[in-house]
Amino acid sequence: MNTDINETQESTGTAQAQAPKKKGGAGHIIFAVLAACCLVASLGVNVYQAAVSDRKSADFIDYMLERIAEEEKKENEYIEDGFKVGGEYEIRSTTHISDAYKSGDDSQLSEEDKETLKMAKEVLDEVVEDGMSDYEKEEAVYKWMVKNIGHGRGGVISRPGMDRSAFTPHDVLISKGAVCVGYATTFRLFMNMLGMDCRIVHNEYHSWDLVKLEDGWYHVDIYSDAHGVLYGNFNMTDQTARNGHNWDESALPEAKSVKYSPAVQNAVEVDDLMDIPAAMLEALDGKSTTLFYKFKQPLSDEDMGKADFLVNILDTVLSSGMLEDVGSYYFRAAWYPSDREDDYILGLLLESRDSEEETGIDMDSPEAKEIIKQVAEVFGLDPAMLGGDPEGGDYPIDDIIGGADGPVEVVTKPDGTVVTTWNGGGSVELR
Repeated sequence: MNTDINETQESTGTAQAQAPKKKGGAGHIIFAVLAACCLVASLGVNVYQAAVSDRKSADFIDYMLERIAEEEKKENEYIEDGFKVGGEYEIRSTTHISDAYKSGDDSQLSEEDKETLKMAKEVLDEVVEDGMSDYEKEEAVYKWMVKNIGHGRGGVISRPGMDRSAFTPHDVLISKGAVCVGYATTFRLFMNMLGMDCRIVHNEYHSWDLVKLEDGWYHVDIYSDAHGVLYGNFNMTDQTARNGHNWDESALPEAKSVKYSPAVQNAVEVDDLMDIPAAMLEALDGKSTTLFYKFKQPLSDEDMGKADFLVNILDTVLSSGMLEDVGSYYFRAAWYPSDREDDYILGLLLESRDSEEETGIDMDSPEAKEIIKQVAEVFGLDPAMLGGDPEGGDYPIDDIIGGADGPVEVVTKPDGTVVTTWNGGGSVELR
């Protein structure tokens, strides 16, 4: 029994001795469970935060994709052909004409389109030469259009077929006059015929071109230059074009290239600002009116201030007509991006105040002199008053003396001055 009691006691003792161990183990287990719960909770928080972060990233990516899709949709929806500038002048496709030129097959064209193709081909045959680069072809077409479309055609009689509101290439090439849409669509036709990509940029009231050369896109506004200064709006970057133009930039390719800008192509290098007046006078003597100057070293902020002052003084001199031998000019200055980083080229754009639109006949031609002589004889006038020169031998003054309202006395002074007195009173001196 003792043995049983002892066994029982030992068993109880063992059980009692082991009880604290079990109690301690349960605490560890509880702690472990709590720790596990905390870990799980922590992991849950991290997972939640990660999920939130992932969701935000996904939302941002979705947002950016939507933006990109919207921009692409906007670009794809950009209306070029079919858009009416000013609500009146429609931009019309000419792809079928340029395709016919490139294929040599015009059998599918209408009679009007065939006539358009014929006139456009004649222009290209005149200005484009073998071996020209795309830039040289573009420039040749641009200069032809500035010279021949809506410029120097100031006739007082409206000629048959002449329409200043022409907006299709057909009417533009016939009438030699155009609104902005006419310039833009005609230039695009020429570029497409030459295999060059060209788009029409427009807002509600104006249109011009965006042409692609080997290094990128350039803005070309021939309408403005035909009524202004050569190269003033030729091969512009977006940055340059924004000065005077506005358009939906998200819908069209970016124009940031400068290699073929007129400033980079034609800039004359000078040592510093003080070299510009002399260089400018020399250029004006040569009848150049679009001037670009680059500097050996980039100008400082202080130099920029000096440049502004210099341009103001030059404007005063040239716009006031102080220089009789040079003439009077409308004056505009601008900074153009250079092909050197963080550097600019100074452009001075001048338009003569004395220039008159050509009438289609030279004042010094035999035809003009004969017209002046006949009119002077009929009305009893001195040809000099109509632009003739009595000392040139073409207008013998004696032939016209005696008209009822003509000159009654012509006296030549010792210094060579011819004084003509008129029946109606007054006199005129000619040297």
